[in-house]
This record gives sequence, structure tokens and C-alpha cells, in this order.
Amino acid sequence: MSDKAPIIEMKKINKVFPGVNALSDVDFRLYSGEVHALMGQNGAGKSTLVKVLTGVYRQDSGEVLLEGKPIRPDSPQAAQKLGINTVYQEVNLCLNLSVAENIFIGKEPMKYGRIDWKTMHRKAEEVLARLNLSVDVTRILSSYSIAVQQMVAIARVLDSASQVLILDEPTSSLDEDEVAQLFKVIKKLREEGMAILFITHFLDQTYEISDRITVLKNGLFIGEFMAAELPKLELIAKMLGKELSEFSYASRSDATRKEAAETHKANKTVLEARGLGLQNSIAPFDLELNEGEVLGLAGLLGSGRTEMARLLFGIDGADSGEIRVKGATANVSSPRAAMMAGLGFCSEDRKSEGIFAELSIRENIILALQARQGIFRYLSRRKQTEIAERLIDALAVKTPSASSPVGKLSGGNQQKVLLARWLATDPVVLILDEPTRGIDVGAKLEIMEKILDLSKDGMGVIFISSEFEEVLRCSDKVVVLKDKAKIAELSGDAMTEHGIMRTIAGGK
Repeated sequence: MSDKAPIIEMKKINKVFPGVNALSDVDFRLYSGEVHALMGQNGAGKSTLVKVLTGVYRQDSGEVLLEGKPIRPDSPQAAQKLGINTVYQEVNLCLNLSVAENIFIGKEPMKYGRIDWKTMHRKAEEVLARLNLSVDVTRILSSYSIAVQQMVAIARVLDSASQVLILDEPTSSLDEDEVAQLFKVIKKLREEGMAILFITHFLDQTYEISDRITVLKNGLFIGEFMAAELPKLELIAKMLGKELSEFSYASRSDATRKEAAETHKANKTVLEARGLGLQNSIAPFDLELNEGEVLGLAGLLGSGRTEMARLLFGIDGADSGEIRVKGATANVSSPRAAMMAGLGFCSEDRKSEGIFAELSIRENIILALQARQGIFRYLSRRKQTEIAERLIDALAVKTPSASSPVGKLSGGNQQKVLLARWLATDPVVLILDEPTRGIDVGAKLEIMEKILDLSKDGMGVIFISSEFEEVLRCSDKVVVLKDKAKIAELSGDAMTEHGIMRTIAGGK
């Protein structure tokens, strides 16, 4: 690819907003027939660079070239006329209109002064066929899945003049099968010679679909790399502007993990479950967690990981077995009872079961602690602020104030606030269900670091993640689940991705 000239070249792009250097001498190249991932934490400058390219912003200095010729689009419409099209994270479609109407809105084929519906429907089917999609184009768009809506959004910007396609977080609302469907379309467009700029915070997806990666940090160009030549952990380090050796999580070797696991074996047991189960939810299981230990729960979607966590925290009531906390039988019949016993729980559904978006960061942080204490032991405003500010500082939550609405924070910072809520209760055991889902890689690494710090301080942690690599790198031992049942517990040399997958496949 590098032997030919780029279709898009951005040179020394600068963009300043009041008090902020959004872009400083940023370079970027995009070639036809490739997928180029633009990576960086929130605030890195990714959106600003794309908005300069698509005419939303005018650069203060620097040059943008299309096929070697300078361009300066002054609006998204001007960029579209040049063949540069964008599909944003929040699909901007009219759900009350048909598929065909959405594809041709504003450019409907006309006949005798009226819309030529027959031609519109035929052309809509043709453009969707290019994306390997066959649907009834006369149906209302809202009757189709998010994945189909995403395809319609792509189809709308594809025409004979399209040369560049920008996909801004296109997979954020898609499930695994829908992502696979979208990636088939992206690969087909790449084979046809389309130049595709791909923005995402999912590392695995970056490496699955991308040929080239450009990294930005704080508005600065860090580098351009071939995806096949850049290991994941090095990418994370470059996005954070640090060396791998600075992160205990990233540099944690198998030997280090095994040494820690051996040390924790001699520690006191802080959580024990014996024959704990719930009919039609999860089969009875045994589980033991020692002081300072990280226990990972691994399995495929629907394997029973979340069900196990909900049972341990009393969200769902067990119909068999018992729980012991620090050697004493605990009546974990409700979340409040679990809190009183010294347990904390971060749900996988941050938006529905976690944050209260309209409340402040302070109010969100002290929520669990106040609930445990009860309404007659009210925390003073001064004490609330003291607790909140201490945890905001400890977890590096990026916010101007503890009184800011938590809904205004990024996903990663919202997740930190949830973690802070439970740390405020000083739990003996902390259960974390998918704490890194849907957040950028910088925040993800910071949370993983904090998990290891908590274990070093003696807290027992149960860690759930759909990414086996995360589970293995962070955990001292791993419980494997399949079909709503615990099927194995791995430790030592057996703790590998292959070992987990082989256990799931073999059922033992």
C-alpha cells in the first residue's frame, strides 16, 4: 500500500479552541483499499481531525490533500461532493420512513415532477446488494435491527462518487453477530478499493479489521503503524504516552502471577460458597476466595457468569447452599444484606443498574455507603464531599468538580465512579461484572491497575470479563462456566486462553 500515493493526506494540521490545542502538527494518510484505524483516548483529537477532514471545522493551519490536490471543504455537504462520507456513532436516520426513503432522502429519483417509487425501490435494492443485504426496502426502518439500520446508513452514503468512508464507532451498539455482519461489508468495500477510516475503542476489533493504525494523544501525532507489526500492549502504551514497564497489569508475567497466586493460597479465606445455586438460573457450585486474591470468571455469553455474581450478592435469592464471609455464615438474602456482610458489586449494565445520570458524582459515590448506614445515620454534606474527593483523586476521575452530573462524564470515568461507590463502603470482597466494557483503552488499563492495587491491599476480588486475555492477566485463578454451571477451576500452567477454550469445548 505504501508504494502508491495516499488518497487522503493531512499535513501538519493545527486546530485551536479557546484554551485548548485540539490538534498540533498532526499528520495522517489514508490509502485506497485499506482500513485505517484512528486510535487514542477521549480527548486525543480523533473527532477534531475527522471534523477537519469532513468540513465541520476549518483547520487553523496545515494542508489536506485529496489524490494529491489541496482541498478545503467548508461543510459536510462539500466533503460529500468530493467523495468523503461519514457514518457517525449515533446513526442519523429517519426511523419512521422506509428503508428506500432513508437511502435516497434528499436525492429521490423523480418522474413527471413526482417521486419515482419504482426506480427508488429498485436502486435501493441494488445498493444494498452491494453490501450483501437483502431486505424489504418498502418496510419502515424502525422494524429492522440496529445492525440493518447501520447498513442502511452506509448504503445512503455510497454512490459512484464515494472514495472515502469514515466509520465513527460503528460497532458500539451491535452484538457479536452484528459486528461480524458489518465487518463482512467493510471487507467487501475494502476489496472494491474503498478507503475506510475506522474509529473505535475496541482493541480486538481494531486488529481484526484494520491494516494500518494511527495513534493520537492530547492532540499530538504519536505515530503511524502497520497493525500486524504493533502488539496490543504497545498500542495501549503509545495511546497513554507511557512505557509498558510502568504498568504492573501490562507487564505482569506468568511467573509473577503464579508467585502471587501461591502467596494468596496461604491467606485467610474471605468468601466461601458451598452448594450455592438457584433453579433455572445456575447449577449449585462451590467457590473459595482468599484475602488479596483475584478470582476470574470466564465463559461464553450466557454461560452463567453474571448469574453467579448476582447470587453471591443477593440480587437473586439462592434456593440451595450457603455463603460464608471471613469464616462466618452470612445471610445474603438481599443486596443490602450482602453490603452489611462486606460485599460490593459493580453491575455489567452501567447505565440501567449503575449510575444515576442526573445525580452528581458525589451523590453517586456515597449512594451505597448511605444505603448501608440507613436513613437515620445520614452522612453530612462535608463528609460526603470529603469521601468523594478522596476517591476521585485516587481513581483519577477526570472532572472539574465532585458536584458535576455523572451523566456528563465519559464511559470510562462513569465506570470509575461506580468503582468509587463500592470502595467507599470498604468491602471485604468486591465483585466486578464487566468493569471494562465499553470504555476506552486508557480507562480500561487504569481500572485493571486499580484491581491489582486492591488485591495488594488485601481485598478479595471476583472479576468477570468476556475478554479471556483480561481475565488471565489479572486473575490468580479462573473459574470456567458453561451452560449455567461451573465446570472447572484453573490455576498455574492451565491458565491459558487455549486452556479455557479447551475446557469449554470439552466441558471439563
